[in-house]
Amino acid sequence: MNILTGYTPDLRGRDALALTGVISTALSARVTVANVRPATWETPGPGKVDAEWKAYLRAQQESAMSAAARAAEESGLSDVEAATTAHHSSGLGLIRLSSQEDCDLIVIGSAPHGPHDRIAVGSTADQLLHCSRSPVGIAPKGYSIDPPTTLTRLTFAYFKSPTCEDALLLAIRAAGKLQLPLRLISVLLKERGTARVEEDVLEEVHAQYERDLRAAVRGPRRTAALHQGVSTEVVAGPNASKALAETAWIPGELMVCGSSSAGPLRRVFVGDMSLKILRAAPCPVVVLPRSVTH
Repeated sequence: MNILTGYTPDLRGRDALALTGVISTALSARVTVANVRPATWETPGPGKVDAEWKAYLRAQQESAMSAAARAAEESGLSDVEAATTAHHSSGLGLIRLSSQEDCDLIVIGSAPHGPHDRIAVGSTADQLLHCSRSPVGIAPKGYSIDPPTTLTRLTFAYFKSPTCEDALLLAIRAAGKLQLPLRLISVLLKERGTARVEEDVLEEVHAQYERDLRAAVRGPRRTAALHQGVSTEVVAGPNASKALAETAWIPGELMVCGSSSAGPLRRVFVGDMSLKILRAAPCPVVVLPRSVTH
């Protein structure tokens, strides 16, 4: 497995490396640490301004990669490779590098404006979550402060659909390979209603979600791939954050989401619900691209 980690010389970069360290240890993955520097415009400027600006950007990138090597060692990563490129968009720059590096997973940190232990989606994440052909993993803010030593459980965000079924198969295979327990969660968003009929409808939807979860993990091929078993749970609340707070999360947990069925094939494309879950999850999240299975 090949992991491409987007690094910036700040907390985001350290968080991304910490998550990379946990995943790469579990999978014995090869790691490439990447930095995208701003591209310069082709239109020449006066005098030596352009040359000086390009030299400054390269020096900044060299400094960032030196810091990345030290941070990677602190995260338990050894023999990492380095990759750099210039692009007007950091997210698209990482996508370019991922295609060159035959990448199986892109890992980044949360945007800095979010709360501690949660994921905020900035411009880099937004581009990756709507264009990447590789799965995208995002570490919550502050993940590097006290990272787990290993992965302990995979939690899959499930909603009955053909696209989600394809992603679930990948999650089952991953849990089996890692020998981790798998938990399926369905998020039911509900508003407090005053009419009895609204409460009855919510109860029926909740029961249907439970039936869908049980059906999703039936079958000898699916259960045989899981060495540590599987559990299912419907979590409900007025929003995704309060719904996910209704269940227990353990250190070393990794959440997995599928892409929206509205997105292009073999690309990551998060829908509204997946985006809400990603922002509310108290652990790292990996979003899988939409794919075709035969």
